[in-house]
Amino acid sequence: MEGRIFGLDLQLGFDVLLQALCVLILFAFLSYLLFEPVKKILKDREERVAAQVADAAKNREEAEKLRADYEAKLRDIEKEAHGILSDARKKSLEQEESIVAAAREEAAGLIRRANREIDLEKNRVRDEVKNEMVDIARAMAGKIVSDSIDERKQESLITETLEEMGDETWRS
Repeated sequence: MEGRIFGLDLQLGFDVLLQALCVLILFAFLSYLLFEPVKKILKDREERVAAQVADAAKNREEAEKLRADYEAKLRDIEKEAHGILSDARKKSLEQEESIVAAAREEAAGLIRRANREIDLEKNRVRDEVKNEMVDIARAMAGKIVSDSIDERKQESLITETLEEMGDETWRS
């Protein structure tokens, strides 16, 4: 057997079997020590990733719902804003009309009051002119007839003169 490189004998078979058995035992032992924790880590990671994917999908659905709600609320707010602006415009037009009406009433009142004051002033001036003319007529008549007419006669002449002149003379 010495001349052979590879000798198949019983010892070689036994060694091969012993090595195969050692490899299997070593594989089982390493599998228990190494592969099981790695498998567990991979399984845990897979579960975590699946949970994250589920959470992401759930969050996406919630975000879609929130976006839809937000858009609906935004549309409602825009409608409400248009309504508020429309009401404000109507109210401002009503206020404008009431202010204009009040200003017109006030202007009309001022005009009426001014006309009354003008009439009162005309009457006052007319009375003053009348009184001055009476005084002038009395003074003139007094000078002319002071010697021959007594005071009663003088008063009757003044009254008679004024009646003859009438109100039309005073209004012009």
